[in-house]
Amino acid sequence: MNKIKSLITQFINAMQKRPGLLAVLAFCSGITSYVLVDRKESFAQVVALVLLISWLWLIVDNWLRDKVEERFGVSVSPNVTRFALQMIQQESLFFALPFFLVVTQWDHPQAVFTSLIILCAVASVIDPFYYNKLAKNRTLFTVFHNFALFVVLLVTLPILFSLTTSQSLAAALVIAVVLTLPSLTNLMPNAPWWRLPILAIILFILSVGIWQLKSFVPPAALHLTSITLAHEVNEQSKKPIGNINSLNERSLHAKGLYTWTAVKAPRGLNEKIFHVWTHNKKQVDKIALNISGGRKSGYRAWTHKVNFPQNAAGKWQVKVMTESGQLIGLTKFTVTL
Repeated sequence: MNKIKSLITQFINAMQKRPGLLAVLAFCSGITSYVLVDRKESFAQVVALVLLISWLWLIVDNWLRDKVEERFGVSVSPNVTRFALQMIQQESLFFALPFFLVVTQWDHPQAVFTSLIILCAVASVIDPFYYNKLAKNRTLFTVFHNFALFVVLLVTLPILFSLTTSQSLAAALVIAVVLTLPSLTNLMPNAPWWRLPILAIILFILSVGIWQLKSFVPPAALHLTSITLAHEVNEQSKKPIGNINSLNERSLHAKGLYTWTAVKAPRGLNEKIFHVWTHNKKQVDKIALNISGGRKSGYRAWTHKVNFPQNAAGKWQVKVMTESGQLIGLTKFTVTL
């Protein structure tokens, strides 16, 4: 027990003297976590569980510090708590970031959301900015803190509980809002009582606004590994025959088109996605498709479209989208006369 107490004391003292070391460890840990998660999904469940427990630990921070002092006789400085908070935020952002980088379509508005994650991740490792600018502004720090929680929930909920992308987005939003409510009293400690309900209403309105902009949020749990257009699909091998980027109207009307997709998802996840067809930027069809997670190369499935407008010449897109309207990926082709 004395050895454990000594190790804890040494770690706390080291973190107090070298706060920059914490940033380096969190950065390396986040990158390493993603590499291991990509290779072994069971590890993803462990990482996700550890991160969620870490966030719960933050909620009982004061109680936990008292218990550490009572059990080990070590008085934990508030600075250590801030370091731990920073570490969890860094770990969450750097753990989630690679998932979003893989699925983000950079010519789509969802690039704004992923860019914001990058910005927050960078801010979390620049100590002068983090402590002198971000941490001293209560409102800004609360927003930053809960955004980090929101981001990591989008990744961990499908892995741990096999929630669909839409369910994960809704649950992450609700959890982030609920955990923000206790922080409202800290934002305005001497404010009249009636300002708190107003702040809660504003928070609710912002949440509704975020939900309306859900198409800006990349579906972190789903990764489109391949998409192909073809006139035929080999049902035995579950592979398309050929790859079409351009065709004429006659061929299109005579044979139609198969959209073959491989979508990677966490094991146990069953989700409905859609192949959304657009002609000259106007949506003309939406075909549902059910997928299951677990395959390393992605769940292979396809839809067959034969109903095309008489004047089909022009630029076409097939978007792969979730039930809540989040873009997973797309492909383009051209129809000539």
